[in-house]
Amino acid sequence: MSDEEAVDLDTFDAEKEMMEALAQEAGSKAVASPAAASAPDPSLERILDIPLLLSAQLGNTRMLIKDLLQLGPGSIVELDKLAGEPLEILVNDKLVARGEVVMVNEKFGVRLTDVVSPTERVNKLRS
Repeated sequence: MSDEEAVDLDTFDAEKEMMEALAQEAGSKAVASPAAASAPDPSLERILDIPLLLSAQLGNTRMLIKDLLQLGPGSIVELDKLAGEPLEILVNDKLVARGEVVMVNEKFGVRLTDVVSPTERVNKLRS
């Protein structure tokens, strides 16, 4: 199995878990197989084409405008995370998972290492 296939399986598992959680919250049957994933529950079908912004956040920092204006090529910006800590996967600025950076065919990707529980995700949507 190639790295690309492994990443696709990780992505599928995360998507499957999210679909199951949404289906349970909607009081519908949970998605049970890849074949069922291609035929979504009619109650969920309306939301499947809503575009979402997915971002991977390496860390944060605060700086003054005068410091920002002094940045140039070669400048180093210190972040609040330590080397080796998982990065955060955000959907519409809400935490949904944590992961690590991987290379797939000379492109960056993210392998999910921890997915926020459906209950936590719903609670974060309300805040």
